[in-house]
Amino acid sequence: MNTSPNKQTNNSSKTTAAVIVAAGRGTRAGAGLPKQWRPLAGQRVADWTVQAFTNHPLITRVIVVVNPLDLNHYASFGLQCVAGGTTRDASVRAGLEALQDAPPDQVLIHDVARACITESCITKVIMALNDAPGSAPAIAITDALWRGENAKVVHSHPRDGLFRAQTPQGFHYNAILTAHQNHTGTALDDVGVAQAAGIDVSIVPGDEDNLKITTPDDFARAEHIIQRGKMDIRLGNGFDVHAFEDGTSVTLCGVNIPHTRALKGHSDADVGMHAVTDALYGAMAEGDIGRHFPPSEAQWKNADSAIFLDHAVKLATQKGYRIGNIDCTLICEHPKIGPHATLMMDRMAQIMGLRPDQVSIKATTSERLGFTGREEGIAALATATLVKS
Repeated sequence: MNTSPNKQTNNSSKTTAAVIVAAGRGTRAGAGLPKQWRPLAGQRVADWTVQAFTNHPLITRVIVVVNPLDLNHYASFGLQCVAGGTTRDASVRAGLEALQDAPPDQVLIHDVARACITESCITKVIMALNDAPGSAPAIAITDALWRGENAKVVHSHPRDGLFRAQTPQGFHYNAILTAHQNHTGTALDDVGVAQAAGIDVSIVPGDEDNLKITTPDDFARAEHIIQRGKMDIRLGNGFDVHAFEDGTSVTLCGVNIPHTRALKGHSDADVGMHAVTDALYGAMAEGDIGRHFPPSEAQWKNADSAIFLDHAVKLATQKGYRIGNIDCTLICEHPKIGPHATLMMDRMAQIMGLRPDQVSIKATTSERLGFTGREEGIAALATATLVKS
C-alpha cells in the first residue's frame, strides 16, 4: 500500500486530513464492478472523488479505505490506502487509526460515491470546524413527507427541521477517533457516531449536485454534473490567400464557380476551406494545414481540400470536441459570392457533419484596395468554435 508526502497547509494553521471510504461493494448500482471503480466522464468514480480532496489547498493528507480484493483498482492512486472492515463504521475507524502516525488537527470523512463534491463544499465544512467540534453539509427538506404502508399513504410527517445529510463530515480528529473507538452498535453515518459521544455537529449548506451514486440511473446524472462543470470552449482563427492564374473557374468552400481566372495552389486552392481548416487546427493548437499535409509532398498535388477539412474534424472528435459553429468571410471583388453562399454552407456542413445554420459563409470586398482590390487573388478569414463538455 502506497504512501505520498503530505502537502503543506494553505490559509490555515491547522492540519486537515481526509479519509475517503471506498471499501463497499455498491450492490444497488447493479451487477458488475463495485460502483467506485466504474467509469464516469472519462475516469473512474473514485478518481473524481480522490482528486477533489488531493487538489484542495487546505487538505494536508488523504487516506483511502479500500477492500483488499480491489488492489488492481486502487494501486494507481499513489496515496496511502488501508484495508476496510466488514461495516462502514469499521472502515472509517481503520482510516482514522491510520492517521495516528502523524495526527492531524481535524479530519473529513467522505463517501467515495459522492464524486461530484466541490471545492467550495469541502471548504465550508473545514471552516465550520473553527467554531464547532463537528460539521457536515446538509440540505433542508422542502418536499412533503408521507409515511406509507403497502403502497398507500398512512399519514403526513412534519418536515420542519429535517435535512438530507451529505459528506464530507468533518471533526476535530482526536474527538472523532475516540468516538469511533468507543462506539458500539451501528450508526447511519459519522454524525451518528459523534452524537453518541456527545460531540456537537454544525450544519453547513449542502449542494444538490453532491449526490451519492447509488443506482444505475445516478451515473448519468453525475456525468452530466461533472461535464457541465468542466466545459472547455476553444476559439480558432484561420487566414489564407491564393493568387489568380489562368483558368476558367475557382473552387470556394467546396463549390466550383465559373470565373475568368483560376486560383493557384498546390492543392485545389480552395481558400475558404483552407481558412476554415486552419481555424479548426488553431482551436486545438494543432498548427495549420502545412503541418499535417506538407506542400512538399507530391501526393497532395491538386488534392481536394475536403480531405484536409475532414482530417481536422476527425481530429477534433478524437480530442473530445464538437464544433459549435464556423464563420468564414471571403474577401474578393469577383466572383460574386452571394448567389453561391447557400450551396457553400450546405457543402461545408455536409463535410463537417453540421447543420447548415452552424456554418456562415459571407463575402466582402476590400473597396478596390490592396491585392484583392486589384483582383490579383482571393483572401479568406475564418473563425471556429470547439466545445468539449
